[in-house]
Amino acid sequence: MRVRPLIAGASGLVLAALLTGCSSRSDDGSDRGLLGRLPGGGGGGASSNSAQPGIGVNSFLWRATLDTLSFMPLDSVDPFGGVIITDWYASPEQPGEQFKATVYILDSRLRADALSVQLFKQVRSNETGQWVDANVDSATRIQIENAILTRARQLRIAGLDQ
Repeated sequence: MRVRPLIAGASGLVLAALLTGCSSRSDDGSDRGLLGRLPGGGGGGASSNSAQPGIGVNSFLWRATLDTLSFMPLDSVDPFGGVIITDWYASPEQPGEQFKATVYILDSRLRADALSVQLFKQVRSNETGQWVDANVDSATRIQIENAILTRARQLRIAGLDQ
């Protein structure tokens, strides 16, 4: 049987197709790889109010969310779907409670309604030592949303000045 040469040839074609898709020419003729098209990748559009090519979310909201939640460990990040999920974080000042955040960026425009933040809280039970779900103050969620929006505006202004 000649299965190995067939698999090797097919693998080569797939690899060539993938590598071709990782590079694109920008309007100024420079070559940008896939990293330049991702939020935070440094590729074009710093003064744009919309998402970068191929991404359906606002790059300023994306970067602002990562900046604002940088103290929390990341669990899952989807720049194409606009979802950032953190892992549980316990502050050294309050080790008996921990928080987790899920942020959805819902639009390519820099608008308040393009952002949805969900917070989850757990407290350590005194009896069992297990983590137990607790209510999160809605004002805390609003404060985080406002911090992200403020940072996104700062990033946009900084981008327009360049």
